[in-house]
Amino acid sequence: MKLKKVHSPIFVLLGLFFILQSCEKQQTIPTTAKTKTAYEIYIDRAEKYYGTDQFDSAFYYYNKIKSNSDLNKDQDKILYSLLKMAAIQQIQGDYVSSEATATETIPLFQKTTDPYYKIAIYNSLGINYKELFDFDNAILYYNKALDFTKDELTKTILKNNIAGIYMDKADYQKAIAILLPLSQQKDVINNPEHYARVLGNLGSSYFKTGDSKSLNCLNQSLAIRKKINDDFGMVAAYLNLSEYYKETNPASSYQYAELAYEKATKVNNANDRLETLALLIHNSSGNQSKKHSEDYLRINDSINKVKQKAKNQFAKIKYDSKKERDENLQLKAQKVANALELEKQKNKNLISYFLIFSGILVTTFLYYFWKAKNKRAKVKATYDTEIRISKKLHDELANDVYHAMAFAETQDLSSSQNKELLLNNLDTIYSRTRNISKENSIIETGLQFVPNLKEMMATFNTNEINILVNGLDTINWNALESTKKITLYRVLQELLVNMKKHSKCSLVVIAFKENDKNLQIDYSDNGLGADISQINIKNGLQNVENRILAIKGSITFDSKSNKGFKVSITFPL
Repeated sequence: MKLKKVHSPIFVLLGLFFILQSCEKQQTIPTTAKTKTAYEIYIDRAEKYYGTDQFDSAFYYYNKIKSNSDLNKDQDKILYSLLKMAAIQQIQGDYVSSEATATETIPLFQKTTDPYYKIAIYNSLGINYKELFDFDNAILYYNKALDFTKDELTKTILKNNIAGIYMDKADYQKAIAILLPLSQQKDVINNPEHYARVLGNLGSSYFKTGDSKSLNCLNQSLAIRKKINDDFGMVAAYLNLSEYYKETNPASSYQYAELAYEKATKVNNANDRLETLALLIHNSSGNQSKKHSEDYLRINDSINKVKQKAKNQFAKIKYDSKKERDENLQLKAQKVANALELEKQKNKNLISYFLIFSGILVTTFLYYFWKAKNKRAKVKATYDTEIRISKKLHDELANDVYHAMAFAETQDLSSSQNKELLLNNLDTIYSRTRNISKENSIIETGLQFVPNLKEMMATFNTNEINILVNGLDTINWNALESTKKITLYRVLQELLVNMKKHSKCSLVVIAFKENDKNLQIDYSDNGLGADISQINIKNGLQNVENRILAIKGSITFDSKSNKGFKVSITFPL
């Protein structure tokens, strides 16, 4: 088994790319809110899924961006999408497909293409060829990436990757020749993560050449990893030390392999778990060795299934995307055919416009006709109201006022008894005047509706007549329309007026209740009653019925001579 070599993956260079480009991108962010474009929606979703390791969804949206981008105008969008798609395939272990995706970008490279795209793509190809054991091509593409690199930190990453390839080829002297100068560079030493990576590879190369400096490098690399809490890096450091002690100190080798397995499990790195299990199998025996072997087979089988599933999923996404593009081309052809059909439709539309215009004229005429009719109805209603008020003033007040005036003229008002009688008569006249005013005033349908309704009914309460109201406060009056509230108010008012004039009752009961989305009001009194056939004509209740029918309600009269009077009213809430 070879010692663990630490390569810098594609997303490390992608991170550097965005850090170095951040200032420029911040300048292009608009200061005012605007509706997001399709690209902005797709890229937001892709980056979100990528950041949360939901790689199948991320791959879908990156592929969506690539498919919907114009090859001549949106090359950067296409390059970035292909780069992230290649990274996802690489993370999932599908190196062949990742190499094919990354290669798609090369024909798009131009002189104006941002060099960081080229660096990231060549680095990705280097890693893919390394995993496919094509070491010469791996070195070739790492060097291509190096040719475009000006940033020193990026150079150290790529040189470290090249050294790792020489380690794979067992050319450890060449690896040391690259790694030793890197380990002495100030910018590397000041970056703990990269410094630990270089020291780990250098220690591994020293070990293979029998150099005693190996252990110091490996221990130093592990110490840095622990200090910066780099769990991924600690897996490699523990593996290297386990390999170092494998022949000379099996107990230490086993201990470091266990630590590596623990960290690899924590970071959910299946490949590193396989590598640590191989060391644990080598340094164990009996049931322990059997258990590690079973774990190795189980994890290896799981990795293969995941890789195959990911490979199939990514292939399906690409296939569906191609199918969608083909369908879009068919739709464009259909669009041309539709344009010809639309030309024929224009003549039909002219006729339709004429009919619509005629319909508008007729509708306008009918609108103003009904408006005028309603206006006439309102004028008539106002006239009728004035007549009714005039009649009430004549019938109910004129005689009372005349009698009060005659009493004042003919009686001695210095007498306390006559004075009290005159005041009572005047009070009666005032009460009747106020009642007539309330009967014809505007009805409040808001928060004061219920209090006003109670007050109106209470005015009919006298020493001779007792009015009982049940269920009024159980009704959800907010659900009732204003017109229905007004109708209800007037209907009850007219029933009570009719009661006072004709009933000669001593008790009135008015009950309110909700019944299957309907409001039901039951009125009853113990008065004289009347013949049903004569109710509307004799007692003037035709208006009550008309009001209820106008709000799509129903009204039922139940009355017999000398057995009281009952009315049941129902209308929808």
